[in-house]
Amino acid sequence: MKSIDRVREYLEQHHITAQVKELDASTRTASLAAQAVNAPLGSIVKSLVFLANDTRAILALVAGDQRADVEKIARIVDAARVRIATGDEVRAHTGFAIGGVPPIAHAEKIETVIDRTLSRFEKVWAAAGAPNALFEIETQKLFELTRGRVADIAQGD
Repeated sequence: MKSIDRVREYLEQHHITAQVKELDASTRTASLAAQAVNAPLGSIVKSLVFLANDTRAILALVAGDQRADVEKIARIVDAARVRIATGDEVRAHTGFAIGGVPPIAHAEKIETVIDRTLSRFEKVWAAAGAPNALFEIETQKLFELTRGRVADIAQGD
């Protein structure tokens, strides 16, 4: 099954009416995604995978105009050390390649933390399994769907 189809199926199974859009343009980065759908940069959800203490996968959902703070993430998940996952580690834990990792439909259940600044938006755009696919979803529905912990995980402040 194609990665995009896994995301579509997951949305359908959870009764979420969100259309996965496959675009001609790349959506590999937050800025490219924002341009592709003509949305504010902050409304693009970056799905970043980190490893806590080199073993525990953590998914951080970060607003496109923010940068994740690994020290804050480490404190929130009670880990001595947190690092960004390699491409191979991302694929192993999520089943998706970097540039198209969605916040849902992963190969395994992943502990999720959510950048509180995403709450600024009524709706957000997230990757849908490929570097040219996105779906729009109500922010609150995304929070519920991922069962993520909303916290201050962005750099600054």
